[in-house]
Amino acid sequence: MAHGAFETTYAAAADRYEHHPYRRAGRSGLDLPALSLGLWQKFGTDYAYETQRDIVLHAFDLGITHFDNADRYGPPHRAAQQFFGRVLAKDLAPYRDEILLSTKAGNPIGPSPYLKGGSRKTLLTSLEHSLRDLGTDHVDVFYHHRPDPTTPIEETVSALAGAVQQGKALYVGVSNYSPEQAHEAVVLLRDAGVPLLVHQPRYSIFDRTPERSGLLDLAAADGFGLVVYSPLAQGLLTDKYLTDIPDGARAKNSAFLKPDVIDDVYRERAAALNTLAKDRGQSLAQLALQWVLRRPEVTSALIGASSTWQLDHNAQALDFPPLSDDELKLIDEHGVHGTGLGQR
Repeated sequence: MAHGAFETTYAAAADRYEHHPYRRAGRSGLDLPALSLGLWQKFGTDYAYETQRDIVLHAFDLGITHFDNADRYGPPHRAAQQFFGRVLAKDLAPYRDEILLSTKAGNPIGPSPYLKGGSRKTLLTSLEHSLRDLGTDHVDVFYHHRPDPTTPIEETVSALAGAVQQGKALYVGVSNYSPEQAHEAVVLLRDAGVPLLVHQPRYSIFDRTPERSGLLDLAAADGFGLVVYSPLAQGLLTDKYLTDIPDGARAKNSAFLKPDVIDDVYRERAAALNTLAKDRGQSLAQLALQWVLRRPEVTSALIGASSTWQLDHNAQALDFPPLSDDELKLIDEHGVHGTGLGQR
């Protein structure tokens, strides 16, 4: 391992595969855990290493085998990968074959023209850095993080396929692509003999874009899975903001969630959804996770966590009975697309 040898007291839970469900990614042969741990936020240098480590190891003990990263995640950029590299070397090295590591490139991480976009140089150079950060010779899934209209998609796809052909990635994915862009990537990748495994879009009760755009239908037709991010709408689909904005909450210090979207319209809708969740004996967060996972096109929902308690709480969403037709109608009534996104 690139990070050197460490002694560890960690031994994975013997029953880690007995409770967590796994779902097939499209028409591939790969199963993903229903919940995946994302390192998008709270895994930079501004959070305590031991807390982060406890969360990752606890996730693995729960049967969460997929850890989603990107060169951009921090702060600073690449810090989340470097953190995971330490945990992999110290604690998880014996289990590397049981872990799905994914990373992404193409979102800007600096002013250089080679630190953004979809060029072959950007993607493959970033992948080399990611492998060093993670201390591994390959990732399981390599994504293009966002579409780049200034680069021919043929070049981007060629770089993704090249990562697989060079043995530096086992599968490839795209993120934030429109259905039209995703289908073009599917066709080009198929021609290269490297199928598109997964697409990573934002999807939640408050963001129905994958339904409205036709992405869910495309996933079924083209045979790729969906790994959805922000299923809790940056915390809006929890009980955190039903009355006010608590100190330390994401809405007070995040570039992705602004306080002005937490208004009376949002609170009215979230309160109605929270009442439905309570009637089911669960939390609003658990209801929201169940809702995105109700679709067979969704392979896995990405969750973050700031504590092992939060991880346990979210994982318990998988234990509740399916949503009924009447409950789904209520969710449609109150879970209005655009809520919390500056749309009405």
